[in-house]
Amino acid sequence: MKKALIAAGALSAFAISAHAQSSVTLYGSLDAGIVYANNVGGHSLWAQGSGALSNNYFGFRGAEDLGGGLKAIFTLESGFNLNNGGYKNGDSGFNRQSWVGLQSDRFGTLTLGRQYDSMVDYLSPLSEAGAGFGNNLAGHPFDNDNLAQSYSIKNSVKYASANYAGFRFGGLYGFSNDASGFANGRAWSVGASYGNGPLNFAAAYSQQNNSGSLGAANSAASADQNISARLQRSLGAGVNYTYGPAQFGFVWTHSQIDGMQGLSSGGSAPLPGLSGLNLHVDNYEINGAYHLTPALAFVGSYTFTDGTVTGNGSNNSPKWHTVVVGTDYSLSKRTDVYLAGVYQHASGSLGYNADGSGIANVAAINTLSPSSTNNQVAATVGLRHRF
Repeated sequence: MKKALIAAGALSAFAISAHAQSSVTLYGSLDAGIVYANNVGGHSLWAQGSGALSNNYFGFRGAEDLGGGLKAIFTLESGFNLNNGGYKNGDSGFNRQSWVGLQSDRFGTLTLGRQYDSMVDYLSPLSEAGAGFGNNLAGHPFDNDNLAQSYSIKNSVKYASANYAGFRFGGLYGFSNDASGFANGRAWSVGASYGNGPLNFAAAYSQQNNSGSLGAANSAASADQNISARLQRSLGAGVNYTYGPAQFGFVWTHSQIDGMQGLSSGGSAPLPGLSGLNLHVDNYEINGAYHLTPALAFVGSYTFTDGTVTGNGSNNSPKWHTVVVGTDYSLSKRTDVYLAGVYQHASGSLGYNADGSGIANVAAINTLSPSSTNNQVAATVGLRHRF
């Protein structure tokens, strides 16, 4: 009898220990507010905003300790529209991330599933759109470099190194799962970052082939996507420095969108006559933040986007100037209120008329439908809760 009790106690202790070494966490972000835009398709707009600053999503994150510094990990994450409770833009399931993998303290992490590319993992945290304040309105035109996390990569295998005294690196490969050709629809990216103290550096590269094709790793079938093209490449680098309550940063990215099949902002195409053309842009972003108190912060950024459109024997040079300012007040560690404004001025030509002449470029603030003119102003006030 005594042996049986001892055995039962040992089994119970083992079960409790095994349970303590595994965990599943529910997490997410909720962002709602009121948005005003002076020109959306030719009219002013007052609307309830969903995710004007931070994307709305919920997810499950889990880990199991396998011993010897090795863990089994997973993430399931879904974006949605807070206004109506539906999946983001009509997409379904875990449309942001869904992956499983192994994590080693010594050798890094290997994961498989739907995941974000290296531009998001390494460079986005240094931008205004991807930083702690997370202002989607500051995303570069059409989110051409994905720093505002417009899409993730399906059918992907990702490696992320361990942290070596602040240095990290990694890469991703997304299979097209297309029987017509191994390279058709595939995606891949690499990146690295260094952060040790007040100074942070990062660089990344990402490429998608035939992103509009059926079964593409970055597929136009996903309504999250602003761009589909025969070949899409993005590369960039950034630096960030923190001095007391102040933080300053600079990010440069270059995007090449060759053989455009679709281009949109806020779910609407900016101009006709873009199909088949090539758009190359350089984004130069200066950003900063200042914490007046631990709870009150002021943020801002300026981005100059210099573009070139080629095709049909012509050459146009669209440009965008985007200024963002905002303030954020934390009611607690999880809840904050914010006020933000953005102004964008566009110039040059983006599309072509049937006779080959250029069509004047229009402003298109990220997440908003394009203006009918070359200027667009928007402001939002809202509440955000993270859990």
